[in-house]
Order: sequence, then C-alpha cells, then structure tokens
Amino acid sequence: MAAAPVWSVDPRTGNPREQVAVEATAEEVDRAVRAAHAVRGALADRTVRAAFLRTAADLLAEAQEHVIEAADAETALGPARLTGELARTAAQLRAFAEVVEEGAYLDIHIDHEDGSRTPPWPDLRRYKIPLGVVAVYAASNFPLAFSVPGGDTASALAAGCPVVVKAHPDHPATSELCASLLRRAAARHGLPEDVLTVVHGFEAGVELVKHPLVSAAGFTGSVRGGRALFDAAAARPAPIPFHGELGSLNPVVVTEAAATERAEQIGAGLGGSMTMGAGQFCTKPGFVFAPSGEAGDQLLKSLTETVSGTGAGVMLDHRMREAFVQGVAERAALPDVEAPVTPGAGGEHTVSAGFLTVPARRLAEEGPHDALLEECFGPVTVVARYDSADEVTAVLSRLPGNLTATLQIATEEADGSAAGLLAELTPVAGRVLVNGWPTGVAVAPAQHHGGPYPATTSTSTSVGATAIERWLRPVSYQSTPEALLPAELREDNPHNLPRRVDGRRA
Repeated sequence: MAAAPVWSVDPRTGNPREQVAVEATAEEVDRAVRAAHAVRGALADRTVRAAFLRTAADLLAEAQEHVIEAADAETALGPARLTGELARTAAQLRAFAEVVEEGAYLDIHIDHEDGSRTPPWPDLRRYKIPLGVVAVYAASNFPLAFSVPGGDTASALAAGCPVVVKAHPDHPATSELCASLLRRAAARHGLPEDVLTVVHGFEAGVELVKHPLVSAAGFTGSVRGGRALFDAAAARPAPIPFHGELGSLNPVVVTEAAATERAEQIGAGLGGSMTMGAGQFCTKPGFVFAPSGEAGDQLLKSLTETVSGTGAGVMLDHRMREAFVQGVAERAALPDVEAPVTPGAGGEHTVSAGFLTVPARRLAEEGPHDALLEECFGPVTVVARYDSADEVTAVLSRLPGNLTATLQIATEEADGSAAGLLAELTPVAGRVLVNGWPTGVAVAPAQHHGGPYPATTSTSTSVGATAIERWLRPVSYQSTPEALLPAELREDNPHNLPRRVDGRRA
C-alpha cells in the first residue's frame, strides 16, 4: 500500500497547496528513533550544544521571510503575529544556550565523607543526566514557538537529548523548512543531523510514543489526543514521562469593586485577549466571573463593543472551524444562556467572535451546563454573572485544572483584602495574574506554563529555563575515585559550575 501523502493546505480556502511529504510508516519511525538514539553521545559537549542552539536561532532569523511566508500560508495567523512568534522562538533557543553554559540546571550536590554523622555519610556526588531520545508533538496554534523549533525541542536539545518531532498536519511545509534549518545548524558544529528528525502522520505519532528507545515525550494539543498518548506512554512495558499540555479555560474573576472602578477598561481588555489570534491561544480567557448589577452591565457593554468590532477570522483548519461552530451553538442553546454577541460562522471559511452569559448559580452543581466549564477552542468566552462571593467559590471548586487564573481587583483591594480570592485561585492554575490578561507567556526564568490536569499531565513547565528539567534525571556516585567521576563532579570543578558542597552553595 502506498504511503499516504501529506498536503499543505490553505486554511483561508480549504484548498491543498502542495504535497510536502508522505506519512511515515512504522518502519520509518523505527529508523528515525534508532538514528536519533545512535547519535545521543554527540550532544555530550555543553559548549557545542550551546553554540548549536545559537546557530539555530541565527538561521531561523536569517530565513525569517521564507519561514513567515510558509507559516502564514498554512495557518492564516498573519505576518505580524508570526514575526513576533519567530522572534520569540529564536530568543528561546538563545536563552537555553545560556542555561546550558551557566550549568545550574545540572543541580550538582557534593557531600564529602563524614563518619561523625548518624548514620555515617559516604562520599556522595549527584547531578543530572539526559534521559535519551525525546518525542515532541507539535502544536497547531504555534507553528514555530511550540512546534519543530519550539520550546520542547529547544529544551530537550539543551538537555543533551536528540529529538524526533511528530509534525502537526496543519503546517507540514513550515515544519520541514524549520527542521532543515535546525539540521543545518547541527552540521555547522560537527553534530550529526539526526539529532533532530521530523516524521508525519497520525499513526507515526502513535508508533513514536510506543517506541522502546524513546525516553520521554512532550505534547501540546487537545485533551482527547493528549490523553490517548499519555495513556499509551504509561502502558508501555517501561513507562516514560509524558509532559502534555491538553486544555485550559483560564478563568478570570472580576471583583465588584474592580468592575465599579474600571468596567470599560476591563471589558475592552477581556475582548482583546479572548479574540487574539482568533481565540486560538492556549491561554485565552475562556471563562469569566462578572458581578450582577450595574457595574457588571457596564463591563458587558464594553465587552460587547470590543467584540462586535472584531472582524471575522480564519481558524487554523476547517475541522477546528466546524468544531467551534458546533460547540458554541450547543452551549448557546442551554437554558438561561444568552449571547449578547453571537459567536459562530462568519462565512464559508471564517468564524465570528462572540460571548455567552449565564447565571453563576447554574454552574454550582453538576448538570447540562457543565459544557460551559469545558474549553471551546476559538473566539468565544463565557461570562458567569454572580450575585455573591459564595457563588464564585462554589463554581471555582468545580473547575478543572488550568494554565492560568486571573484576578481583576480595584486599587483599594491591593491592600490585602483580596488575598482570600487569590488563595482560592492558586490551586486552580499554574500561573496566577492580578490585573492583567493571560494571553502572552514571557520566556523568563521564573515563568511557569503548566497547571493541574487537564492543563498539563505533569507538574513541569514547558516555557522558561526550568523546562529543561523535564528531560533530565538525577544520578548519584558514591565513594567513586576522582579519575572515574564525570568532570562536572570532580573536586577541582574544572568547568567552574555552580554547585552545593556539604550543604552550602559553593
């Protein structure tokens, strides 16, 4: 049987553009993984790894015009958005180069022999080593920053792990172009090109997570697809870590005092955030608590004006468009649900933004309105109108895990009076914001992009310096002669790495 073709499709028309590749067979996935496994030792030199990552960033920047043209043709995200995303992707690669050079990620601990302790201490030296081949599942909505050259790939390569990427079918040409740039960067530093490989096809993705030489996986996508792969990773004879980002409502709580103080500003900010990128950001605020009464009404008036002024948008593919149209129609049909601005089909290939409202009390107990507590991918948000703080608490207790949670407070509440609400939001999400909007994830050392399930399947972050920790495991050497120790653990610290010696930072 001939391998199925992989087509690049224009989401603005639904028409195929070009055949990019063919779907990988099980044998081809096996060859890709084995090739990656065979070259893992080539990534051992931290200096070479850092230089490789910087060159990858440089080549992406040099090819900016071609990369953005390819990505826009396949995603309709627009040159402005993609220019920013490419800059972020290059910056991410450079940031991990700095992480590798600095070396704190190795988490080195040295405890010298001490017979006076009870029980006695032998000489112990601990650091972290790469897991091995990492499978990366590219995201649909970020063809660069969460795909072939994105954060999972960058952090895994930084850790010293070869990567096999399962490309997303929405941007196969962009994936191939970016892969060629990364492979060229590897070759410039004497690294085998197989430190980064791309495969295509649904079955290829299944085979990848099951392969015995794959040591870990990173995924960004739907709850259904991510959970299936997560279960497959756990069902292996030797289970592997699966770091999946699956779905998030990203709730927002607007206090009555905040709505009274700046209803227009909050409504406009919410409208801009939930329609950004046609509502296809993983951090889109998809569920909002707004007070009943005049202040809440003013907020909704501002939100209505902002959303009504948003033009029709193109989603990443027609399957997602159909799911959005169907999803908002089902939610709008529920009792007591209103649509001040009706979301749905904007045209044959587009969608129109909108929002739904519902009394918060409808969501306090299990029932058909639970659909409003599930993510609807696209430019829509749900506004729950509450009459009391108890209603907010009741609904918050029923929310699934999230990447973010946002609290909009008034100036007077910054004195500490909103601490209780902040404490209620903290268990719900991995990043808690005050008086901001969650769309936009800074690539910073203190960043955490993760959260309780189903936001993610682990406690790790996929953004920021500590994302490298997902692809490492600790190992301790006990009573090991100096000449046998890895250089990073030797007494003279030849690479001048940060470490803790006998419990103190050296």
